[in-house]
Amino acid sequence: MISQERNFTDWQLTGFSSAPAFLFETIESTHKLMKSMASAGEIAPGTLFVADSQSNGHGRHERTWDSPAGKNLYFNILIPLEGIPANRFAQITQVAALTFAEVFNGLQDSAILESADEKCAVLKNCTISTSNTNTPPQKITVKWPNDILYGKSKFCGILAEVVYAKIPTSTEMANESAGMTIAPALNMGVGINVNSDPEDYAHIGRAVTTLKAIFGHTINREKLLQQLIGSLERAIGQFKAFGIRPWVKAWRKMDQFIGARGTIVVNNRCTDQNRETGEGAIKKSGTILDMQEDGSLLFKCDDGTIETVISADLEI
Repeated sequence: MISQERNFTDWQLTGFSSAPAFLFETIESTHKLMKSMASAGEIAPGTLFVADSQSNGHGRHERTWDSPAGKNLYFNILIPLEGIPANRFAQITQVAALTFAEVFNGLQDSAILESADEKCAVLKNCTISTSNTNTPPQKITVKWPNDILYGKSKFCGILAEVVYAKIPTSTEMANESAGMTIAPALNMGVGINVNSDPEDYAHIGRAVTTLKAIFGHTINREKLLQQLIGSLERAIGQFKAFGIRPWVKAWRKMDQFIGARGTIVVNNRCTDQNRETGEGAIKKSGTILDMQEDGSLLFKCDDGTIETVISADLEI
C-alpha cells in the first residue's frame, strides 16, 4: 500500500462482476452523476465511478465533503439489489462500513509491524512480535450507523440511496431497440480522507483525520480501492446468504461506544449551516445500549425511555 502510485488516469479498476469503472479527473459529484445515469439506463449495476477531485462533494443531508485533487478517494458503486428484501436495503451501508473498517484495521496492524521492523533495523538486534509493538491508544471503529472513525475523528463517510435503474434486457447496453426493465439498485457513495492532512479540515469544525495521519505514511490509493471494492463485493454476497448478523457481532467486538453517552439527532434538513438550530431538529441525549440484530440502535434516553432508533445521526 505504500508503493509509488500511478497517474490517476492509468488506474486499473473494475466494479462488481467485472463491470466497468469510469475515472473522472474532476467532476461535480460522482453520486449525482451515477444517480442520473442509472435512472436513464446508461450504466449497468456493478458500475464504479471514481473521481480524483469533486467540486460539489457532499455527505448526508447535503453536508460538505471536501474533495481536493490527488489526495483522497471519492467513489460510487451501483450495487445490485437482486435477491435482497427491501427492508434490508439500509443494512448494506452498515455492512460496507464494517467491511471497510476491517480492511483499515488490517492496514493499521501492518503499519504497526512495519514501524517496529524499522526500529529493529536501526537497533540491529531485536525480535519482531505483536507483543513488543506500541499499540496506538485509539482504534479504527464504526460509529452507528456507518461513519468510520479513528478514536472520535472521522475519516470515512458513506452516503447511499436507492435508485430505480433502467436495465436492458439485452446484454448489449448500446442496443437502443432492446427492452428495458426497472429494478432497484443502491447508489453508494464513499469518501475517504487518505493522503490529506487533518489540518486541511480545520475549517469544518468537527474532529477529522486521515489514513496518512493514522498510519504514518502515504497510501497507494489505487491499490487501496482495489482491495476495498473486492472486499465489499464478497461481503455483499455473504450478506445475501446470512443477513447482517455476522456484521453485528463484528461491530460489537470493535465498537467503543456501547455504554457511552451520546445524542440522537433526527432532522432530515440538518445541514452544515443549521446543524444546531435546524428547523425540525429533534435531539435526545442518553446512553448507547446496543446495536440490535437488525442493525438498529438501542438507546436509553435521559428520561428513562428506551428507544429503537432505525434512522438518525448519532453524536458522541
